[in-house]
Amino acid sequence: MKQKATEAIINQGILPLYFNADETVSVEILRAIYKAGVKAVEYTNRGEAALHNFKKMVEVRNAEMPEMLLGVGTIKNVQQAEDYISAGADFLVSPGFVKEVAEKANAIGMLYAPGCMTPTEIIAAENCGVSFIKLFPGNMLGPEFLSSIKEIFPKLLFMPTGGVDTTKESIESWFKAGVYAVGMGSKLISKKLMEEKNYTEIESATKQVLALLLTIKTK
Repeated sequence: MKQKATEAIINQGILPLYFNADETVSVEILRAIYKAGVKAVEYTNRGEAALHNFKKMVEVRNAEMPEMLLGVGTIKNVQQAEDYISAGADFLVSPGFVKEVAEKANAIGMLYAPGCMTPTEIIAAENCGVSFIKLFPGNMLGPEFLSSIKEIFPKLLFMPTGGVDTTKESIESWFKAGVYAVGMGSKLISKKLMEEKNYTEIESATKQVLALLLTIKTK
């Protein structure tokens, strides 16, 4: 399970992430990005409706999108992790490193990507069996941060989240620094597009970013 989720994220080079309080909007966005070619997505645990919506998304995924992996973000404690694992989550993401969540994920062979901002946090995560690190917030750290520390962590896979733009310059600068994927939320699935329920534009924007990633990764 861990390997499958890791490969799916790396292969597409991006982890789209979003949350919407409306169940229907959440499901329609999932359909839109799946049609665009996305095989792994992070649904953010940010509101009271998140778990309910996630269960519905799993139901729709099982019926319509056999290849889609559904991860959940903003996991801050082991209870939240267990709730979403029970609901059918394929992988877990946190804004920070939570040792108990790492241990839980390791025990069941699930990918856990904790948010880290310092070498100390990255070392703690690595010592706990984590292999996939979310650099967060990416806009505060920048590609130079990764370039400076990457040699210390040759076995780890890095993905920045926060502040990564949909432009070639932004994405390319991170890949040149050595990331394996970029996390992308509101820059891709914007609040405006969600409010307008403009699923066609969400699909189109996602296709464009996936195509851009192909050109960047094959350089």
